[in-house]
Amino acid sequence: MPVNHLNPRQKESVLHIDGPLLVLAGAGSGKTSVITTKIAYLIEECGVPARNIMAVTFTNKAAKEMKERVGKLVQGKATNGLTVSTFHNLGLNIIRKECKHLGLRPGFSIFDDGDTKSLLKDIMHREHGGDGDMVDMVQQAIGSLKNDLIEPEQAIAMANSAQEVLVAQTYAAYDRSLKAYNAVDFDDLIRIPTVLFQTNQAVREKWQKNTRYLLVDEYQDTNTSQYELVKILVGMHGKFTVVGDDDQSIYAWRGARPENLSLLKQDFPSLKVVMLEQNYRSTGLILNAANKVISNNEHEFVKTLWSDKGYGDAIRIVKCKSEDNEAERIATEIIEHRLRHNGKYRDYAVLFRGNHQSRLMEMKMQQYQIPYKLSGSQSFFAKSEIKDIMSYLKLIVNPTDDAAFLRIINVPRRQIGPSTLEKLTEYAGKRHISLLTAITEMGLEQTMSPLALDKLQRFGNWINNTTKRCFTEDAVQSLKEMIHDLDYEAWLHQTSNTPNQAEARMKNVWFLIDNIERMMDKAEENGDEIDIEDAVSKLVLRDMLEQQEQEDELDQVQLMTLHASKGLEFPYVWIMGLEEEILPHRNSIEADTIEEERRLMYVGITRAKQNLTLTLTAKRKQYGEQFEPTPSRFLEELPKDDVEWEGFGETSQEQKKARGENALASLKNLMNT
Repeated sequence: MPVNHLNPRQKESVLHIDGPLLVLAGAGSGKTSVITTKIAYLIEECGVPARNIMAVTFTNKAAKEMKERVGKLVQGKATNGLTVSTFHNLGLNIIRKECKHLGLRPGFSIFDDGDTKSLLKDIMHREHGGDGDMVDMVQQAIGSLKNDLIEPEQAIAMANSAQEVLVAQTYAAYDRSLKAYNAVDFDDLIRIPTVLFQTNQAVREKWQKNTRYLLVDEYQDTNTSQYELVKILVGMHGKFTVVGDDDQSIYAWRGARPENLSLLKQDFPSLKVVMLEQNYRSTGLILNAANKVISNNEHEFVKTLWSDKGYGDAIRIVKCKSEDNEAERIATEIIEHRLRHNGKYRDYAVLFRGNHQSRLMEMKMQQYQIPYKLSGSQSFFAKSEIKDIMSYLKLIVNPTDDAAFLRIINVPRRQIGPSTLEKLTEYAGKRHISLLTAITEMGLEQTMSPLALDKLQRFGNWINNTTKRCFTEDAVQSLKEMIHDLDYEAWLHQTSNTPNQAEARMKNVWFLIDNIERMMDKAEENGDEIDIEDAVSKLVLRDMLEQQEQEDELDQVQLMTLHASKGLEFPYVWIMGLEEEILPHRNSIEADTIEEERRLMYVGITRAKQNLTLTLTAKRKQYGEQFEPTPSRFLEELPKDDVEWEGFGETSQEQKKARGENALASLKNLMNT
């Protein structure tokens, strides 16, 4: 197959297949082309069956794009059985197939962030009294322990302070509760398969035998458990390609370990390293700035990005009078620039360090009627109507999911009061059974009135009948009937502010059901067999993975955090708030983790294809008081000859006049359209 469209370093990366390979891919260097071409090369030229190739990345969007591109390179059915998935989807697949070795029953639930928080709150209240304000800290600490493959009993043994003891004890109780609920959480999707492979030789060898070649994208974002999972899957033969960029490692707060790139050299001494330094996105000047800034970090691998796109325009550093003036300036510049160049709104992006910076920017966008999209705004799965229906689906596939039961027992209203639910929960707790199972037990009638019991039993009978229909008849049709049985549309009209809002929410519900139908139809077309249980698990996982990746092709200015911008590119970029304690963030200054903030700055700079503007303010408000912020240290790290400073008291009359003339020309243009 042809590899002539690749540059020499890319080609070298594709053709090296006999040993471990690390591809250090700078921003915009065409790493997806390398991965997809390599998969096609393995199938067509090396004769590796697609079913024995596994490609792993971090987002559904990246996995989908990868699979589509491989499909265009490899014709016919040769890609059947190819695994291209996220780490968590891979983990889910392993757990499903090896259920019997894990003490989990089929139909296990996946707890999302809200489910986990709710369960931890209950445990902490029950076992420690209060402590509700510490739930976030405990949840994060338990996640870190799981990512580092530390079991509850190890955490208890290691605890050295009162806080660590609290975390370890809560972790142990949480682990017991998950087992009782036949549930796993997001971190378990990597931890459980990794521990299984470490402790069960037969299962480990089976998966190693089936994985003849492994490719991993965004390797700098892997945590300890993901690193171990990869290491185990490739076994002794070490036939893998991992692609990463230590300069774009910006998720340490989520457990990512950029040092995993260095660890590879220790664990696989024959590791070959190839650097992709030719950038296909940005001008030479933008890349020079990115190289200069990131050179202030310590490096084991040194890359220098370059481009053949010409040197390009200087980076503008604009000092504004205030936060309001900063947002106003960016909004009006976007209007002017778009009119002058007859551009599209989607070509413009405004990036910032924290979500709080977006509020003023949004107000200016609305004031000037500029269409915009704020990334990371409420996801589809966070909408209350979707959470309701998803809870019904979770209970159908896992009758022991008490969190789902409690969400929907009174949605729509069934007049089942808190005291009835308290008695039911107490009874189920004593009997060590689920709430739904408790409804059917004879002993429950001793604890509550016949009327309360009747309401519970009617719900129990109905959900059990619905479950039976979903598994024995047409699943999607049964779900549609369930929504009609619930009279859910009437419930939405009761709980929405306007009829239009109720109709929009009902459309979301039908969109969810259509999505399930499409998922099942597509699986059938590909020769896969999936039931309602598989579909629900995939949806729960998609919800967790897609908070930042809703695809949107509308013509809108993109407002997003620097973290959310990773992997994207825009012709024209503004980065706001280039001030100490904003970028770099105050917490990073105090914790002396400036290097990660610098990598974040590097990510921001390398989003820009043609023009980059950095803004800061002379005065800013904090806690109602005005103060003068210090310009960010990163501004001083930029190449002096490649930047233009505006608003620092040195703007020439010519520059002011030119800006005024540009604004006037834009307004005239606007009036003539």
